[in-house]
Amino acid sequence: MSDHSHLIRYLKKQHALSLCATSGDDLWCANCFYVFDETRMAFWLMTEPDTRHGTLMLANPQVAGTVNGQPKTVLLIKGVQYRGRIQPLSEENEAQARHAYQKRFPIARKVTAPLWEIMLDEVKMTDNALGFGKKIVWQRSEASPR
Repeated sequence: MSDHSHLIRYLKKQHALSLCATSGDDLWCANCFYVFDETRMAFWLMTEPDTRHGTLMLANPQVAGTVNGQPKTVLLIKGVQYRGRIQPLSEENEAQARHAYQKRFPIARKVTAPLWEIMLDEVKMTDNALGFGKKIVWQRSEASPR
């Protein structure tokens, strides 16, 4: 399996991310459930725009965060750090994302919060199960869709 395939498989298997947003001197982090869209290299998540992190994301779309599990030993640590740009999904893309999100998280059928997309610009995965300190790095090229 290629490093990129390993990274994709990991992101599709997980379901929660940390999200850090900032604007001016204000900084805030939140945990969100997500669906990963490998064709766009993007996370889809649901949150209200009037939350503290939502307000910050509307003011500054640059975000960063992590995706990780809770292993009991250092040798099994696997996790991802990411950086990207977030925005509320447009109507045309929202239907596909909502369908995928509600399929993954059926409770979301009862929630009307908007869906957002984090277009990933950079991802770094550490996977000690592949060798202590093993890193897999992905960056969006200038030619990649945004």
